[in-house]
Amino acid sequence: MKKWTTKAIAATLITAAATLHTAAAEPIKIGSKNFTEQFILAEMYAAVLEDAGFQVERKINLGGTLIAHQALTTGQIDLYPEYTGTALSAVVKGDVSTDAQKVYDQVKDFYAKEFKLNWLKPTGINNGYVIVVRAETAQENNLKSLSDLAKVSGTMVFGGGPEFPERKDGLPGLKKVYGAEFKEFKQFAKLGLRYDALQQKDIDTANGAATDWQIESQNLVALEDDKGLFPPYYVAPVVRQQTLDANPKISDLLETVGTHLDNATMRTLNARVENDREEARDVAISFLKEKGLLD
Repeated sequence: MKKWTTKAIAATLITAAATLHTAAAEPIKIGSKNFTEQFILAEMYAAVLEDAGFQVERKINLGGTLIAHQALTTGQIDLYPEYTGTALSAVVKGDVSTDAQKVYDQVKDFYAKEFKLNWLKPTGINNGYVIVVRAETAQENNLKSLSDLAKVSGTMVFGGGPEFPERKDGLPGLKKVYGAEFKEFKQFAKLGLRYDALQQKDIDTANGAATDWQIESQNLVALEDDKGLFPPYYVAPVVRQQTLDANPKISDLLETVGTHLDNATMRTLNARVENDREEARDVAISFLKEKGLLD
């Protein structure tokens, strides 16, 4: 049996301590997908972790969903913001559901089992489909919900993306769930063109995403999906379990950020970047300071 001298034991302890220190000093790598909202959220996560003393490495603007997901599963990043509906359709490939809790639970369980990834608590952001109208159109026709819209849909020109006439949660869904059939459908390849057409009164209503900044800036009304046609797209931080095990305090920090976020807030923040040309990092930090989450 090998005898351990005092000097050998001391050397072993020093080596172990150095290893632990190195592990603790590993930066937390924060990623994002390739659009404004993701940039802002990733910068928020980075800022609160840095403020708490964690070393952070930013890997923002990685690309689309599958690129970001692969970066997470291979350890190139440790966390990024993702949407429950996107994860369900692109990664889990599960059946579409309008039950937000059911979708979250399904995605969370699948990611934990298959990838050892942890979905933290969702934010208040649900960036799914919305149907919007001009404020004057809503007032003139007393429109608050999609059920209301269905009653006058025969007089309305609808503007949407090229996939909207075929999607189950597009025009076929509006007809099946609400009985809505529109006077005319006009196709727009780019989202911004739809909003331009609304302002120019070339169309009466259009589909967008719930946190599009134009809804706030152009005084549009997002109609309530009162019969639950559109699946939920709640945002949550997705984190490698290994990273959480090594840094258990980050869960509370990231989840606290989420309690201050909702669709209206995100529209305003997106507008500051896309319309006012502010930097995503500056917008994120000023918001966190306003909410008392940064000194």
